[in-house]
Amino acid sequence: MKLLLLFLLHVVGSHLAAAQKTAGAAADSAVITVFLKHQQDKNLKQLQEIQEKNGFWEVFPPKEARVVSWYVMMGIGQVVTLKVAAKDVRALNLAVENGAWGAFTTEFYPTYDFVPIWRETLRKRRSAEKR
Repeated sequence: MKLLLLFLLHVVGSHLAAAQKTAGAAADSAVITVFLKHQQDKNLKQLQEIQEKNGFWEVFPPKEARVVSWYVMMGIGQVVTLKVAAKDVRALNLAVENGAWGAFTTEFYPTYDFVPIWRETLRKRRSAEKR
């Protein structure tokens, strides 16, 4: 059991290190996905009025953050993935609290790029199948 746990820790650690190296992630930065869920009791015009009143577009995303992706999820709201230095996580939180509340319900998720891990896993599986 201990051996299995050590093996799993090694595999996960190796994958995460490879992902950080491939993605060029700095040790002092975080990638955070923010769900901005539309308040379902309001229509688009009302949501936009609240955003305008809050100065949403002036404060979000904060200048300290880099937008990795920004999608509209129909029927839900918006999904924004940001890269931010660890020291600037508070600025991100304040930008959401000051700009988004009232128009959106918010959720935050630590995120990492799984694509390099997925590609490496596929490469290894295909290589093993050829043997």
